[in-house]
Amino acid sequence: MADQITTGTVLIVDDDEDMLRLVATWLNHAGYATHTATTGADALTRIAISRPDVVITDLFMEGMNGLALLTKIHASNPLLPVIMLSGQAQIPDAVQATHLGTAAFLTKPIAKEQLLKEVRQHLATATVRRGRKGIFAERLIHRSALISELIEQSELLAQSDVSVFIAGETGTGKEVLAHAIHDASPRRERPFIGINCGAIPEQLLESELFGHEKGAFTGAHNRHDGLFLAADGGTLFLDEIGDMPHGLQVKLLRVLQDLQVRPVGSTKSVPINVRVISATHHDLEALVKAGEFRDDLYYRLNVIPLRMPSLVERREDIALLLEHFLARHAEKVHGLKKRFEPDALEYLTAAAWPGNVRQLMNAVELCATLTAGGIIPLAMAMRALREESGSMQTLKEAREDFEKKYLISVMRVANGNVATAARIAGRNRTEFYKLLGTYGIEAGEFRAAAE
Repeated sequence: MADQITTGTVLIVDDDEDMLRLVATWLNHAGYATHTATTGADALTRIAISRPDVVITDLFMEGMNGLALLTKIHASNPLLPVIMLSGQAQIPDAVQATHLGTAAFLTKPIAKEQLLKEVRQHLATATVRRGRKGIFAERLIHRSALISELIEQSELLAQSDVSVFIAGETGTGKEVLAHAIHDASPRRERPFIGINCGAIPEQLLESELFGHEKGAFTGAHNRHDGLFLAADGGTLFLDEIGDMPHGLQVKLLRVLQDLQVRPVGSTKSVPINVRVISATHHDLEALVKAGEFRDDLYYRLNVIPLRMPSLVERREDIALLLEHFLARHAEKVHGLKKRFEPDALEYLTAAAWPGNVRQLMNAVELCATLTAGGIIPLAMAMRALREESGSMQTLKEAREDFEKKYLISVMRVANGNVATAARIAGRNRTEFYKLLGTYGIEAGEFRAAAE
């Protein structure tokens, strides 16, 4: 009888075809879709194509064994559950599999109900996780690896209550990320409240955050709870925390330590239950060194650091973002979705975008509004950016800029080892040396930095 609780897709990997058929039959009868593979290499291909929810693999196989397969799977998808099976495992094998992140380790002969129980459990977890990941994917339009990695990190930390600090340039979408973390967290049913700490005078900011009693200062005609109490049970987003006045930093630190707020003019403290996410476009560590930001508050806020990349660091996302904002404009005006002509699209992809995603969104709004027809020309795109075309990068320049940054990143990961870096980049060593030479990148500099 089919399982009525959880459905999903399971990949079974074993070089014993009888075992493959047996396990597939059990899972199919329980209502799960299955794919099979007889080698580790075949399994990795299947994962890339079918994107299963759970993998079941034998430990001992010809060629790539189960532990090696587990390592490769988690290198690209650390959250994919892998159940390990073995008929001749020793305790060290089980310990190693556990350390490598296996979801379960079962010995043969396998009990059918035990296997189905493990699959049900991990599929249920995967279903919840997909729901959380969907929240991030809807908010952070992307195809870039940078944003994918950021989403993986955010998805994991959303389930905890730790303080999160988001660095990034103005307009990159730090508040969008903060709101997505809240909506993917257990606090989602409670308020998400944001405030720009640099846009409000110090006395008013203190009142806005902590509240005040009636008559606490001139103009305080009524009692005010403040944003910490308003966000009770939810999330408070402190944007541009780097601009917070020094005197107020002390009071904020006390609130975060004691989990209590004392409204201005009050003698009593009120307990709070609030998760704090903070952000700034400043280099907060530099502000700490300069004495402009308290180091104790910095460490209290910066428990989990995230960074929103600039738009030029994720150029592969620009075309998707343009499409997204064009679709949103069409929905807003109840009209047909417009599109950029190829020259305009190439121009926008290569633009400098100092205002990041916010600037791109505004540019799309202007172009879509002022273009009478369905095709947005290059001239309109240039008008939207209000810049001379000579100040824009050409597509060739943008590609070279991206390639150089990529090479530097790979060399840093490889600690200056050219062979390792070439393997990561998927190039042969001779070709990779030529690329390094083209951009004047010296391998020795990375080795020295690593040492």
